[in-house]
Amino acid sequence: MLNLANKITLLRILVTPLVVLLLYFEGPVTCKLATIAFIFASLTDWADGYVARRSNMVTSMGKFLDPLADKVLICSVLIMFASLGWASAWVVIIMVCRELVVTGLRTIAIDEGIVLAADKFGKAKTILQIFAIVPLILHYPLWGMNLRPIGEWLLYAALALALISGSNYCYDFYRRTRTNKESDKA
Repeated sequence: MLNLANKITLLRILVTPLVVLLLYFEGPVTCKLATIAFIFASLTDWADGYVARRSNMVTSMGKFLDPLADKVLICSVLIMFASLGWASAWVVIIMVCRELVVTGLRTIAIDEGIVLAADKFGKAKTILQIFAIVPLILHYPLWGMNLRPIGEWLLYAALALALISGSNYCYDFYRRTRTNKESDKA
């Protein structure tokens, strides 16, 4: 169960407290270190999938851990942003709630024998969140440029995709569970 791909995924979870700790002691140096740690953790998302597919290491544990690790990393950083006043609390609340709802729906769907796969909007949302978080973690001007407005704009774009993909998950869950119940009656 703990193959190389799953170990890479666990590494993402283990790096998350480091990012949060560095943000807690917010300053120009710690924000740059937090950015490096966050980028490293984000790259493990690509690496674990690549290793799993290339080495035929796709497991049920990996299918569970990978989205969990993504949510732990992204939600932890977003909550820190709200705590530090670097992101609007309402944006963070909506994004975290969306993650909880989708995770709940996926869990119920699995119990019904249904797999709710990530859609293109959900994948784009994750990518936008990562690209939004990097300039927001930096927080201080880099090479004389204030990257914060770019991060804020990308975060709002990610919020829009979060709402679209969350709605898609809800609709897909409703449609597929209804179809299952109708086929059970027949």
